Amino acid sequence: MLFNSYSFIFFFLPTALVVFYLIGGRGHHRVAIAWLVAASLFFYGWWNPAYLGLILFSMLFNYAVGVSLGQERERTIDRRRLILALGIGINLLLLGYFKYANFFVDSVNAVFDTGYQLQKIVLPLAISFFTFQQIAYLVDAYRGLTREYNFLHYCLFVTFFPQLIAGPIVHHGEMLPQFARKKTYHPDALNLAIGITIFSIGLFKKVVIADNVAGAASPVFAAAENRAAIDFFTAWTGAFAYTFQLYFDFSGYSDMAIGLGRMFGIRLPVNFNSPYQATSIIDFWRRWHITLSRFLRDYLYIPLGGSHRGTLRRYLNLFVTMLLGGLWHGAGWTFVIWGGLHGLYLMVNNLWRRIWRWRIDRWWSRGIARVVTFLAVVVGWVFFRAESFGGALHLLRAMTNLPSTLHHRIGPLESWLTAIGFSFQGGYLALQHLEQGAWLVLFLALVWGWPNTQQLLARFKPALDAHLKPAQQPFHRFWQRYSWQPNGGWALITALISAAALLSLSRISEFLYFQF
Repeated sequence: MLFNSYSFIFFFLPTALVVFYLIGGRGHHRVAIAWLVAASLFFYGWWNPAYLGLILFSMLFNYAVGVSLGQERERTIDRRRLILALGIGINLLLLGYFKYANFFVDSVNAVFDTGYQLQKIVLPLAISFFTFQQIAYLVDAYRGLTREYNFLHYCLFVTFFPQLIAGPIVHHGEMLPQFARKKTYHPDALNLAIGITIFSIGLFKKVVIADNVAGAASPVFAAAENRAAIDFFTAWTGAFAYTFQLYFDFSGYSDMAIGLGRMFGIRLPVNFNSPYQATSIIDFWRRWHITLSRFLRDYLYIPLGGSHRGTLRRYLNLFVTMLLGGLWHGAGWTFVIWGGLHGLYLMVNNLWRRIWRWRIDRWWSRGIARVVTFLAVVVGWVFFRAESFGGALHLLRAMTNLPSTLHHRIGPLESWLTAIGFSFQGGYLALQHLEQGAWLVLFLALVWGWPNTQQLLARFKPALDAHLKPAQQPFHRFWQRYSWQPNGGWALITALISAAALLSLSRISEFLYFQF
């Protein structure tokens, strides 16, 4: 079941909310939690009921391992490490089989020219997210940071439907204490208003913006896979279109998840914080998929040694972490290359800061840094979106094939560009390029100059870790004055946004992060 579907919006969500508050408001908190777990499992099983057994097994196994780790605190450290290794190993084995078995066999066949065959394995929905979330729980239980002996509570922690499918990756201690509060089980008009507003904004981003931008991105990447001729302007239009499609798609999902959680009186962690406003790749990864970055830092980068074993080891740890982060996103070499590219970006970024202590504290320096970071991210997204390495390279070549009208007209700059791989046979600027470019400039203005959802509602702390200051974009005093309030004006705006989004629900469109 998709958030952006009539069945979810008009049937599942109202039913889940009403029954939860009817039961919880009468003091039957455990029954209300059981209802929410059952509703979440129904939500998960709607896509493919066959995989309900997988998530149930995963919960039973990890709960048992977590309890064992809690009870073994007085035992030897070696025994506890063995239990933790077993727990993590089984989780990774399941993830590896369902997500990477076909990829591994195909890679072996390609390298050794063999013909091994493996039946096509359908990737279970959300397996990457609920696996990582439970691995984090096991490690925290091993460290003595959490303990949970109530299986019903643990099931809710894993299956709570707003964050089940594509995150945020939630820590045990972030969500369950909120369900321990009595006020959570009573409907609150402000929570509902905040939740509906954020959900509506996210739905609008997904179905009105992201799904329509996809029409400009998909044909270009399809042409690249077929090695068709692509001119300079079309290549950049396709790359920028996917850049904005992914942005509004994932931003929309993140908003919808936070909005749904808030309807139930629960604050989920911020997972998306205007990443295209980043002034460095380090800053980008503090803003893009924040909870995944947190997971990779706490449970991979730091255990590898982090930055405490010398500069060379630090850079190696960064590269390995991002390489595995890329592989987590998808079973394909393009994802590995994307992760490795961002690993190199981070290494260069850290080295630059170490050698050149240039402060980005002026408008022009922030502008330059933002443009450079944004272009680096766009190049990375080409590998992320392309179906093959060859397709990605074909599109990148087109992106470096400058218009022939510039040939012999830019002086010494032409020699420098030619030396680093640019050419000058990239076609001419056409009217359609201007039309598409105007839309892309508008989207760029939105992601650079418009306050994000958390900033618009910053006064009401809509999510956990919502340490964001009120909007500091251009005209920030205007944004602060007209930021969200529970009043008639914003109710009308929310209604208009919702109506536009609902009228655009003409086709089924999955969120891009569902495939990861």
